Amino acid sequence: MSVLGQMDSFRRVFPTARRNRADLFRWLRRRPQLLAAVGFHEVALAASARVDPRLKALAEIKAAALTNCEYCLDIGSAFSRALGVSDAQLRALPAFRESSAFDDTEKLVLEFADAMTRTPAHIGDDLRRSLLAAFSESQLTELAAAIAWENHRGRLNQALGVRPSGFSDSDFCAVPEQ
Repeated sequence: MSVLGQMDSFRRVFPTARRNRADLFRWLRRRPQLLAAVGFHEVALAASARVDPRLKALAEIKAAALTNCEYCLDIGSAFSRALGVSDAQLRALPAFRESSAFDDTEKLVLEFADAMTRTPAHIGDDLRRSLLAAFSESQLTELAAAIAWENHRGRLNQALGVRPSGFSDSDFCAVPEQ
């Protein structure tokens, strides 16, 4: 999917917010330089476009489930669906290793997101080798940055009390994990 296609999915999802639209903006506007940095980082990740956006969405929604960010799960589920992730896959996230809903590459990406999001984060040599066998160094860099950024989003949103906005009210929403 092109950067423009990815931006189109953002354009389709953002207007579906039903409530609490400006929670994060209300906080970040107090520090305009941080608001600008967040916006720049979001655009840079989307524009990098070396990794299939669907794979990045899977990784991000897994990280959101592990950080227990309700806003991230709400919007992340909607974005994931817009990028082709099925409700069956969203339901299977907690048990992705045993699930037939994911192919080997998707399971590898989810394993990476899980390892990066757990505390302490630990990426073993075997996992890194497997990732480098499936992805180029630039792709792995982008994927790691996307997962790390989702961890940032989830923790920032929780710290500031950013509430879900209803992006997934009428659809299945991924659930928090332990």
